[in-house]
Amino acid sequence: MNPPRTVTLALTGASGMPYGLRLLECLLQADIQVYLLASSAAHIVAKQELDLALPARTAELESFLSQRYHAQPGQLRAFGREEWFAPVASGSNPADAMVVCPCTMGTLAAIAQGLADNLIERAADVAIKEQRKLILVPRETPYSALHLENMLKLARLGAIILPPNPGFYHHPQSIEDLVDFVVARILDHLHIQHQLMARWGDGKGDMT
Repeated sequence: MNPPRTVTLALTGASGMPYGLRLLECLLQADIQVYLLASSAAHIVAKQELDLALPARTAELESFLSQRYHAQPGQLRAFGREEWFAPVASGSNPADAMVVCPCTMGTLAAIAQGLADNLIERAADVAIKEQRKLILVPRETPYSALHLENMLKLARLGAIILPPNPGFYHHPQSIEDLVDFVVARILDHLHIQHQLMARWGDGKGDMT
């Protein structure tokens, strides 16, 4: 399958912001057009986990991340929670794929119930109804029965539930290696080429 030309990336307030920002970096490096949606809680998590102060205004956030990850002009577009004229808000102009990384259980539940009270939820609703690829990266432990029921419901609708559970068979040497393991799996499901880690069976890191 061909890789997507446009990807909506939503950052929410779950722990795991390194996954989301590393994914953003890789998408931009792959020349993908990215529509970025970040919740207010995502800004708090970025500061807590990475000591990174993300600008609150979408235009400033767009500029800040474009410079940080060397995006091409216009390659990264950021939208606020109620920017209903954003392309991703309509089935007439949806992105080819959407990833929510990290994904809070509250966001996952809202998507499972078909809510659209903010742009992240609406964009996910559009992805489901237009049968576009939707990848959710829920970071929580343990999972309650309610969490599992919501994930099962979404999986039956075609969403990919991809918890950020890194493997160790590639002998990671750093936190960055663990982050790249998860990001590599997301990119694989988007059919985007990468060199983040050796693949199983190529003789580099197989279990014996």
